[in-house]
Amino acid sequence: MSFREDLVRFGDQLARLVDSGVPVKDAALAVGIPRQRCYAILRARGCPAGKARRARRIPDAQVIGSVFESSRSVNQAAKAAGVSHSVARRILVEAGLIGAEKKASGKPEAKRRFLELTEAGWSTTRAARAVGVNERTGRDWRGGVRRVYSAKINTRIHPDGTVVDYATGTRYTEPVTKISNDVPVAVSDRYLSLADRLMIADGLAVELSLTQIAARIGKHKSTVSREVRSHRIDGLYLPYQADRAAAEARSRPKESKLVKNRALREAVAQGLAARHSPEQISHRLRRDFPDDESMWVSHETIYQALYFQARGGLKREVQQALRSGRTRRVSHRKPDQRTHRFVDEMIMISDRPAEVEDRAVPGHWEGDLITGEYNKTAIGTLVERATRYTMLVHLPGGHDAESVRDGLIATISTLPAHLRGSLTWDQGSEMARHKQFSIATDMAVYFCDPASPWQRGSNENTNGLLRQYFPKGTDLSVFGPEDLEHVAQELNGRPRKTLGWDTPAERLRDLLTT
Repeated sequence: MSFREDLVRFGDQLARLVDSGVPVKDAALAVGIPRQRCYAILRARGCPAGKARRARRIPDAQVIGSVFESSRSVNQAAKAAGVSHSVARRILVEAGLIGAEKKASGKPEAKRRFLELTEAGWSTTRAARAVGVNERTGRDWRGGVRRVYSAKINTRIHPDGTVVDYATGTRYTEPVTKISNDVPVAVSDRYLSLADRLMIADGLAVELSLTQIAARIGKHKSTVSREVRSHRIDGLYLPYQADRAAAEARSRPKESKLVKNRALREAVAQGLAARHSPEQISHRLRRDFPDDESMWVSHETIYQALYFQARGGLKREVQQALRSGRTRRVSHRKPDQRTHRFVDEMIMISDRPAEVEDRAVPGHWEGDLITGEYNKTAIGTLVERATRYTMLVHLPGGHDAESVRDGLIATISTLPAHLRGSLTWDQGSEMARHKQFSIATDMAVYFCDPASPWQRGSNENTNGLLRQYFPKGTDLSVFGPEDLEHVAQELNGRPRKTLGWDTPAERLRDLLTT
């Protein structure tokens, strides 16, 4: 039935029902027509039906413009004027306060436009909103962070190779390849660069030996041998293809071999349970499975699995099998990057004046400790370099830094000023208060290089002589100051070949009298 027919047939009846207070939906049911048709009939008869539409609000462009200029926020301008973000943005674009930036289509285009905006001075938040991406995505783009996301993988890979795995809650570092001026460069000397591979190809072309090629690029010949063997195709080594293949093989994240191969993982776990080292396990597996490469694994892969259990697939309990007991890799710093031994900066023996080295000027001493049973007790030993004169330091309170400092100050203070030139010591913790000793005695302290006892040769020789009186493994606390003085006098009274058979006491006497 047409609308006009319904209007003629039900118009009066619907009007009476609604006027008597019956809801429109009940009136529609009463006459047997749809509710929307009922509303249309009532409106056609001039009867008010349904909610009245709100009058369209005209946005205040002046308010939007002033709020935006003060806050630089489209959202705040829209809230202040009581309009939507899109309406406020359209008004600001029309006023020329912001550019008419359209949302980029597709992630590559959005990333390109985002980077253009940030280079032009836009903030990360503003540029991300302009291209229609999350602010976190914008920060990743700006910082060069790459996200890998799938049903099983949820990681962020930073430019320096740091990988944050959100699925397993682990964080580790993997080698990566950086691109600079479209030329791939290995980020570590451990890996061959494209330049190295080109030199290998040139060397093979002129029939140089692998040893000669390795010497040219500064690598071991086995590295060159493996490279050529792995990337030779039909007898020809192709450097560019080899570099691309190596870069793809290094790409992360990817599953460890121990994760994918259950039999291999169980074999490694059994070896660790038997307290075999990762290197022993690796070589033994090659002997036990000479024809099955799937059962071969490098010791580095095992270490990686132990240090990053979520990646490697080995359970945490097997960490106890490592003799070092470590749960993470310990970095080895270069000599110039190592932390200082003490809080107070050390003056190394290389900075010691030449007059000390040639023993021409007296008053320069070498020092050390000789320790007793279980290193619980100790005696300080001092030897003058020119005369070989020996002084022993009584340490009844122990041989910690404070006790050694006080004992040395008390002993050195008995010397005249011209015999207090310098003191050379090793890097033992007992000299942690060397700065305070220097201030109290006005003597410079020089430190030997690590594991270099020959740099205090006179003192080492004297310590050997002292073991006649204080054997190793004895309790040195039983010797009092008088005992130490007696031993020192005996040593200083011995004729010494290096002194022309004079005694250290005679040489020191000559210095004091002259």
